[in-house]
Amino acid sequence: MVEGVWRGFASDNYAGIQPDILAAITDANAGHQVAYGDDVYTQKLTSVIKKQFGDKAEVFPVFNGTGANVLTLQAMCRSWESVVCATSAHINVDEGGAPEKVAGLKLMQVETPDGKLTPELIALQAWGFGNEHRAQPKVVSITNSTEMGTVYSVAEIKAIVDHAHGLGMYVHLDGARISNAAAALGVPLRAFTTDIGVDAVSLGGTKNGAMGAEAIVILNPELTDVIKYIRKTGMQLASKMRFISAQLIALFESDLWLKSASHSNAMAQALYAGIKDIPGINVSAPQANALFPFLPADAIEPLQAVAKFYVWDHMTNQVRWMCSWDTTQADVDNFVAAVKTQLAK
Repeated sequence: MVEGVWRGFASDNYAGIQPDILAAITDANAGHQVAYGDDVYTQKLTSVIKKQFGDKAEVFPVFNGTGANVLTLQAMCRSWESVVCATSAHINVDEGGAPEKVAGLKLMQVETPDGKLTPELIALQAWGFGNEHRAQPKVVSITNSTEMGTVYSVAEIKAIVDHAHGLGMYVHLDGARISNAAAALGVPLRAFTTDIGVDAVSLGGTKNGAMGAEAIVILNPELTDVIKYIRKTGMQLASKMRFISAQLIALFESDLWLKSASHSNAMAQALYAGIKDIPGINVSAPQANALFPFLPADAIEPLQAVAKFYVWDHMTNQVRWMCSWDTTQADVDNFVAAVKTQLAK
């Protein structure tokens, strides 16, 4: 055991690599393969993704989620067009301004109570079509599961897609935790993407146990041709792409993606069950793999010393506890015991 190994609830990005994925990387390390995606692993990944999302799906592996989001949105917009998103969206809050700086896109933010857009909320920004003084709304970007831990139902996304398409707009789904959403809903990945008309998906792997593997999945053929050029100019074209593709094959060829996401969701439920009745805590039941409890201010730092986690809102003392594919029942039990002890003080 390496000195300094620890476990916590800060982020599913903190977790290690799935053993099956690590083995897939090692297996892909034999011999030579053609660079830049013309390898047998990336070709196989194409068939794997088509099985998950349908025959019209095209996959483009990239290094990270920011790259997947920014390049997809860039492919969907011309320079005078804009993206409607929730104020809490990752593209707005946590990507360092990359959509604006790299893609040159205007983000039109909408305040939401739970991180989820609706047709009515979208309408607050999706207007002014044909007005040369206003950036033209072209894309609705949603996240499932959301940055606030909530999950869109199939019907909710369908309503958004129908509304957006009726306005001549595309729909992008940030799927950094798409596996957790599918596990929570109990439906295939295509049920809330391809089958209801979502145009493009940022497919997450890293948060569900990959070493570092994300992908752009294009579901609308209108967008396919431009992605390969944008991926190169956006510095997301991997020369040794086989090692990214091999990870995604290991995750999505079998039900590993679903088992892992189901486990992290279940651990969040177990954590909720353990802490929901502790006096001094206010918390809602998790919809996926994250909890957002409100804690007494003087309990936060002592608990962070037990297991790392982030403060979500310093003004209200709301924190975020995120479970991962490798969270154990012992992790949950130990932390619940620490919470009970700290709040009893």
